[in-house]
Amino acid sequence: MRNIFDLPPVWLLLSLASVWSMGKLLPIQVFGNLGHWLGAGIAILGFGLMALAVWKMWRAHTTVVPHRSPSTLVTSGVFGISRNPIYLGDALVLLGAVFYFDAIAGIVIVPLFMKIITTRFILAEEQRMQDLFGEKYTSWIAGVRRWF
Repeated sequence: MRNIFDLPPVWLLLSLASVWSMGKLLPIQVFGNLGHWLGAGIAILGFGLMALAVWKMWRAHTTVVPHRSPSTLVTSGVFGISRNPIYLGDALVLLGAVFYFDAIAGIVIVPLFMKIITTRFILAEEQRMQDLFGEKYTSWIAGVRRWF
């Protein structure tokens, strides 16, 4: 059985809780009502990006589970914009929370989250995909950035 911290959504939930807490502990009003709309919009964009990526992977009959080996290299659609559109969607949801909760101090959580996801999940996934798909993977990463 895997450790609960081996699941990316756990890191997103912990990060969201941190942003919310920072908004409560350091209530600096910066965005106000505009922040609610902007934050909701950014979060919806993030959820949409995640949904498109999952749909694309499902159509390719490959896994979305980080520790499993993919059966297919998906490079089109949102994967032509980012090599990690699900994680990018997570980061957008987190950024949206910063605006929504008017938690300007929470902005530091976004790059921290991205660093954790990169070191804990993405680097191993990239190695696994390089091993599985070789030159096809190398060609794809030459033209598509890790995050955006």
